Amino acid sequence: MNTPELAHWNAQEALAEAMIPIIGALHRTKGVTVLLHSRSLVNKSVISILKTHRFARQLSGDELTVDETFPFLQALADLDLGPSKIDLGLLVMAYRADDRDLPIPVFTAEQLDEVTGKNKIEPQGPRDVVLYGFGRIGRLVARLLIEKAGSGNGLNLRAVVVRSNGGCDLAKRASLLRRDSIHGQFNGTIKVDQDNNCLIANGNVIKFIYSDDPASVDYTQYGIDNAILIDNTGKWRDREGLSRHLRPGIGKVLLTAPGKGDVPNIVHGVNHRTLDLEQQIFSCASCTTNAIVPPLKALDDEYGIVRAHVETVHSFTNDQNLLDNYHKADRRGRSAPFNLVLTETGAASAVAKALPDLKAKITGNSIRVPTPDVSVAILNLQLKRATTKEEALEYLRQASLSGPLSRSLDYTAATDVVSSDFIGSRAACVIDENAAIVDGDSAILYVWYDNEFGYSCQVVRTVQYLSGIEYPTYPRMS
Repeated sequence: MNTPELAHWNAQEALAEAMIPIIGALHRTKGVTVLLHSRSLVNKSVISILKTHRFARQLSGDELTVDETFPFLQALADLDLGPSKIDLGLLVMAYRADDRDLPIPVFTAEQLDEVTGKNKIEPQGPRDVVLYGFGRIGRLVARLLIEKAGSGNGLNLRAVVVRSNGGCDLAKRASLLRRDSIHGQFNGTIKVDQDNNCLIANGNVIKFIYSDDPASVDYTQYGIDNAILIDNTGKWRDREGLSRHLRPGIGKVLLTAPGKGDVPNIVHGVNHRTLDLEQQIFSCASCTTNAIVPPLKALDDEYGIVRAHVETVHSFTNDQNLLDNYHKADRRGRSAPFNLVLTETGAASAVAKALPDLKAKITGNSIRVPTPDVSVAILNLQLKRATTKEEALEYLRQASLSGPLSRSLDYTAATDVVSSDFIGSRAACVIDENAAIVDGDSAILYVWYDNEFGYSCQVVRTVQYLSGIEYPTYPRMS
């Protein structure tokens, strides 16, 4: 029987389906990324679009349906837009707050005047990217770069540098990119061009270069120019070691691990705009640093932090052993899937690089646990100013909706979430509302993060900024 509820659902599905070609055309032809409360709608399914609308209610407190957002999307399609990120959620919120009763196309054109017609930004790309290493983070970054290829005026993954493992190497690399035990199947097609040592992923031709030494590669012979090289091996962490990558064809180097010495640690959304872009070597710090710095930044700005202790409950990683065996670090040699392993974390000390104005004393430890992905950081904070749980969490919820932290900081009010629910989360961290404890000047926050995918998203955001193709989000909110 076709109930009113089912009829309503079918109508919502039809509208969401009609949104997909508009979103795709804006992305491919104009370099426009359509968001909904900081979540990209590009390359999303009908169900994913509807779920994102539903999730927006949890964040903003108001119902948001495709009936409401679709007219704004139609208005975008009629504008002479330049490359930009446009948030339908922010557009709807601004329209609700406006009392002039303007037609939606007129209001949308007014809100986006900065990026339309004579004011539109010209594309800054394409910018070549090289991956050095193809492990857990390297393959996820590759997926994201391929997903974001769009019109070809953005980031262009040109090559991957790896050590050769024999004749089947390329096919096995393709298989690891195609299927992932945690993150599922690659969204698209992958072809192996054995004769040219290339993978062709969704039309992107990716050259595989076999080398044991960065100093032996001349990238210009592959047509690569002024590329950003992402080192996800972690073999070199200081300026001297990372400088080995500055070969012909490479303009900048980004490390996906905490940098040592004077290598700047970047947490996108917090300190990326303070960078000296004339420099050539940068670090994206660690997944845990990216998870804890946004809430620390938010709370220090509003309340001040006197001291903090960070305890991370972290999924096991490839540097641990499946079974007990020798390891240079204490305890990490013990079987990862069989034990809770108490170990150290460098995230607490790395905070000082990303947040030099934070004067609080910060300590930290980590417990590795037998799960393959998603971690949680417990922030035990002493604040300078007393507050209530309701006030502090509302402040963090608003920070997740708009402002500089909105892409890195997320928020959930769900009462039944567990770690696997955050697999694939694109935020650096997700505040768990129901686990928080706030009493006067004492606050304990539980912060979830996908230590693989969420961190990889932060890496790609940083590369976009370094390359000059990260565009502001519109409409701008005060």
